[in-house]
Amino acid sequence: MRALEYLVEGGKSRVYNMGNGQGYSIRDVINTVKKVTGNEFEVVEAPRRDGDPARLIADSTQLQNDLGWQPKYPDLETIIQHAWNWEQKHNWT
Repeated sequence: MRALEYLVEGGKSRVYNMGNGQGYSIRDVINTVKKVTGNEFEVVEAPRRDGDPARLIADSTQLQNDLGWQPKYPDLETIIQHAWNWEQKHNWT
């Protein structure tokens, strides 16, 4: 709603990053997914591809400034737990 209000009030249309400003390694994400889901799975590691950045972190400063948005779940385990709960609820398989 705040985004619509922002536009109606004359704010310009733009694209925002929605992140908590903290980066996690792929290994962090994999290990946390295993922990949260209780599922063990094989991980195949490969070298970084040409053009892949060494590091990416979403900066939501502009979104916070324009719309007052704040991340609700700042830590990786909580983010993954909420995503896992959603997947379980919607059971796509």
